[in-house]
Amino acid sequence: MVKYEVIIIGGGPAGLTAGLYASRAGLKSLLMERGIVGGQIVNATLVENYPGFPQGISGAELGSLMHQQAVKYGLEVVTSEVTGITSRESYSIATTDGDFKAVAIIIAAGSEYRKLGISGEERLVGHGVSYCATCDGFFFRNREVAVVGGGDTAITDALELTRHAKKVYVIHRRDQLRAGQVLQQRAFAQPKLEFIWSTVVEEIMGEESISGLKLRNVKTGQSSILKVEGIFVAVGLVPNSQQFSNTVNLDNTGYIVTDETMSTSAPGIFAAGDIRRNSSRQVAAAVGDGVTAAMSACRYIQEVGD
Repeated sequence: MVKYEVIIIGGGPAGLTAGLYASRAGLKSLLMERGIVGGQIVNATLVENYPGFPQGISGAELGSLMHQQAVKYGLEVVTSEVTGITSRESYSIATTDGDFKAVAIIIAAGSEYRKLGISGEERLVGHGVSYCATCDGFFFRNREVAVVGGGDTAITDALELTRHAKKVYVIHRRDQLRAGQVLQQRAFAQPKLEFIWSTVVEEIMGEESISGLKLRNVKTGQSSILKVEGIFVAVGLVPNSQQFSNTVNLDNTGYIVTDETMSTSAPGIFAAGDIRRNSSRQVAAAVGDGVTAAMSACRYIQEVGD
């Protein structure tokens, strides 16, 4: 069994930055990612708020550049899914491809899309139900679709969909958006967007594909049917933390509890990015978390080695 000084779980901006700093510090470092290196940012058509790119940069390109830079300094990267962590003299990480040992661990496993949990959702995923407008918007050219949510992600998705769809309905349970002002201004100026306020989706209708949505106004209780051929769900994220619940403390929403050094309740285990409590879930913040976690891991390794 190969032993590493640092193993990083998750290949998004937080994990890649942690890998870069750990590798440059001379530590034998391994990054494990179960999916695409770069994390959810690779789905973003344009990232406009990451410093150093005044014209913006695609999420896929930004993720690729981060990956290249980290590997350049010696970071090893493998595709594998972590199923648990055990502790004896050092940490043992169980994965779908065997076990790995490490002195310190940085958990940067991120989060996944929150589902609505309504009838028709699971059955029609890939047949009109989507969680990624950048990935699937092209398939809805000249069709009418809906976006559920009112935050930055939902409005970004809605604007992306106007490039393809004939009409985009934004369904939000509140009577005003939570998205930033710049996004709101763009959205309200876009003629293809129509807002359905104070409303929730109760059912996704259709057999082999979506035929419509059953809606309910939360103020009046009135039900209605909206005829659309696609629905894009953007109602938040759920942390990928359950496999670590027996190892580190989680808060009541499943996020890993850390202090300002990214230390968790377990000595030598750190957390960074979207998976930790109070994360702003922004790329720039995730990068900062990765730096702090890597530096804290370096200090820990020095201390246990003395």
